[in-house]
Amino acid sequence: MSQNNNLKALSNLLWRFFERIGVQGVNFIVSIILARLLEPSAYGTIALVNVFTSILGVFAISGFGTALVQKKDADDLDFSSVFYFNLFMSIGLYVLLFFSAPLISSFYRDMQLIPVIRIMGLTLIINGINNVQNAYISRNLLFRKTFFSTLTATFTSAIIGIVMAYTNFGIWALVFQGLSSSFFSTLIIWLTIPWKPKWIFSSERLKGLFSFGWKLLTSSLLDTVYNNIRSLIIGKMYSSADLAFYNKGRIFPYFIIDNINTSIGSVLLPTMSQEQDNKTRIKSMTRRAIRTSTYIMAPMMIGLAVCAKPFIHLILTDKWLNCVFFLRIFCITFMFYPIHTANLNAINAMGRSDWFLKLEIVKKIVGVTLVLATMFISVEAMAYSLLLNTLLATMINAYPNKKLLNYSWTEQMKDILPHITLSVLMGIPVLMLQFLPLSQIAILIIQILTGAVIYISASALLKLEIFNYLLGVAKDFLKNGKK
Repeated sequence: MSQNNNLKALSNLLWRFFERIGVQGVNFIVSIILARLLEPSAYGTIALVNVFTSILGVFAISGFGTALVQKKDADDLDFSSVFYFNLFMSIGLYVLLFFSAPLISSFYRDMQLIPVIRIMGLTLIINGINNVQNAYISRNLLFRKTFFSTLTATFTSAIIGIVMAYTNFGIWALVFQGLSSSFFSTLIIWLTIPWKPKWIFSSERLKGLFSFGWKLLTSSLLDTVYNNIRSLIIGKMYSSADLAFYNKGRIFPYFIIDNINTSIGSVLLPTMSQEQDNKTRIKSMTRRAIRTSTYIMAPMMIGLAVCAKPFIHLILTDKWLNCVFFLRIFCITFMFYPIHTANLNAINAMGRSDWFLKLEIVKKIVGVTLVLATMFISVEAMAYSLLLNTLLATMINAYPNKKLLNYSWTEQMKDILPHITLSVLMGIPVLMLQFLPLSQIAILIIQILTGAVIYISASALLKLEIFNYLLGVAKDFLKNGKK
């Protein structure tokens, strides 16, 4: 039974990963096209609006999605009750945002924000609708079923964004590309997934789910506000171009980490929840997730960091070169994100959302302190503070699992140190290749190929356990795919 669960989890993980790669890959290409056509200041405006929709979006889903996945005996009454509550909340929040748009625009002294906020705010309602559907997908591990439908929605929104950009709609190409992506994703998932809300509602069921979900709501709110506080400050104290460079530097490494991290998290939580009474199994799964994700993530992040300048020059043109510094900072920061994900999913799977909330409060106090200490210095100083915050956050997130799973921070660092060390050693010769007397595109291609050959060859020569494990997983997946 345990082996079957492992194979099912791995299969869904790969399908989820392929889905994320496809979605983010299309969005990645679209963002490059739009960035070459539009000025950085337009991206700064969109980034600022996204802060407000992201924060309000936390209230719209209220932590109920994770609660539905975690609850052992969730039924139609639970799902329907959450659906109607989310719909009501999201509509109310959109109305609040609609009438607050002039105040926000006045504060940032940019009246162009008013229509942008009011149109982009519609994603609150759309995402409020699909939250329960996504919980159903995650709970029942239906990621293979949503693979093609999600890609269809992404391609449709991509076409809309590109056409609008080429027909000189400016910033509205960004607005409607994002809005249509949310709309079509929700529509297709609605038509694809068998579950539909029934005309039933129970406030008692809602209260029961909320007893678990409110801690996640508070944690998510703290996390969202904290993650966006730098954007709020940069947008107010510095220029929209500064905000655009900061956010663009974040986007490229985030494209990689989001695909892997989201795939792991969406499969890991429901799989762990099924084993929540077996701490030995949860520790084994957490350890495997940390080692696997770091082995994959570390070379990608180090590689992108050392290739950042020729990469930005070729992809976005020289007008975006100011984002190279931020890209490198975020590469190092995001390299450790899978560790956060695995630790927090283990805590949630065991129903300890109280620990989850406590961790978020402590991390945010530390993070805000670092922001306040650097905000008056420069945008670069604020970015540097992320490095220290990342180190401290890994220690804080790992602390409960020393008691819950007997898996300490020190042990976790020992598990990932070989992969990070190997990645850094790979990055040194790759960085030296930038001095070759060749074109930028030739140098970038040589750097990528050299880095891949060094990392894979070294893994095979050193006979790393995780390398052999991933080879076995790939063979099993291909074998099952032919059946």
